[in-house]
Amino acid sequence: MFIIYMFAQPNSYPALRDILGWLIPQPKVTPVKIILQPVTFPFSGRTAKNRFLKSAMSERLATFSNFDPCGRGQPTEELVRLYETWAKGDIGIIVTGNIQIKKDHLEATGNTIIDRDLPSVYLREWTEVARAAKSQGSLVIGQLSHPGRQVSINIQPYPEAPSDVEQPSTGGVLFGQPTPLTKDGIKDIVNRFAYAAFVLHRAGFDGVQTQLHVAHGYLLSQFLTKTTNMRTDEYGGSLVNRARIILEIIAAIRQAVQSTSFIISVKLNAQDSAPQGFCIEESIMVAKLLENAGVDFIEVSGGVYEQNIRSSRDKPYTVETREGYFVEYAEILQSHLNLSKVVTSQGMADAVLRGAADIIGLARPLTAEPLLVRDILRGEKNKAKGDKFPESPMLRFVASAAQIAEIGNGQDITDFDNAFHVARFIAKMQKEIPAVISEALFS
Repeated sequence: MFIIYMFAQPNSYPALRDILGWLIPQPKVTPVKIILQPVTFPFSGRTAKNRFLKSAMSERLATFSNFDPCGRGQPTEELVRLYETWAKGDIGIIVTGNIQIKKDHLEATGNTIIDRDLPSVYLREWTEVARAAKSQGSLVIGQLSHPGRQVSINIQPYPEAPSDVEQPSTGGVLFGQPTPLTKDGIKDIVNRFAYAAFVLHRAGFDGVQTQLHVAHGYLLSQFLTKTTNMRTDEYGGSLVNRARIILEIIAAIRQAVQSTSFIISVKLNAQDSAPQGFCIEESIMVAKLLENAGVDFIEVSGGVYEQNIRSSRDKPYTVETREGYFVEYAEILQSHLNLSKVVTSQGMADAVLRGAADIIGLARPLTAEPLLVRDILRGEKNKAKGDKFPESPMLRFVASAAQIAEIGNGQDITDFDNAFHVARFIAKMQKEIPAVISEALFS
């Protein structure tokens, strides 16, 4: 089962922005009826009420302390309010943002954390998050992650990774020289993923996405990619060896949770677009391994932190081509598996119509309009809200994070389809952030 997910602001995607094409009655096409149908996952047997999925985004609404790692990672009332709001949007499946498995290895400040070394695993707080996200009948999936080498030097100057390949500085963010994980260190990572899944299961979550995070250059992606995995032991070399940690994590989660109805999903790079990096052929092989391991769905993604994504025809990446990129690669992967049907490069409407994707994932459009899915399914809206930003994926990322904070705090959501609000936001960012990051954002 494959998910195609869209995470930039909606005016970046003509197919998403023109959902009207889904809603106009046509003789042979009824895509909204398809989206309204429930979907049952093949291994857990769980059923989502419709085929929309809220894809993971980093919320950064947990507690954080620069000086005391034990003061980090606790879910807050703002996080609960955020998921309560998204639940009202009638989304079939809600995937949380990064839940880190180690308190001192974070994707960003404000990440939630489940770490057995913390004084508390925050079971009560996680139970509240699960209750909020499931309050309108959605399935809720916790995304578990470890950044590996991709952690800011301000958070962790001594990152851990498969090998000692340093993450290049990106957008003004500096990274430390990583220390290669020992075999005992790898076993510890596996156990931490399993423990976090166990806690989420106890809290009432329906499953986990270990985005096991096998995408976007995080730790498990670093194991898969030859450019960041130089190991010569059983965790390096062949693709089967490089994928070993992922399969061990899946097995450990099943052992820890002891529930056949607990969903396990993976977010997988189609390719990382790095020279000699993870390629589509290897992605197909890994997808087959994941299917054999009983993974319920694979969310197709691509690229790494410091790379722009390119399509299979090596076209320069633009926000206009990104949707087609994911659909195209999911179609290729799909043809090798007994999961979802064909994915086209024509956009979301065609993907749904032709059975290319079982599930349509949305991310940043839901920060501008948390109730977008509900309104589409009711026929009250025929397109997502646009924005007036210049072509800057990083700027849209920051704007979306600001909207997440507004939802969590119960504030009005800034309308970035208003040119005045965009200009004011850009001026504020240029004033508040360091010059080197500002250059990366606005160039």
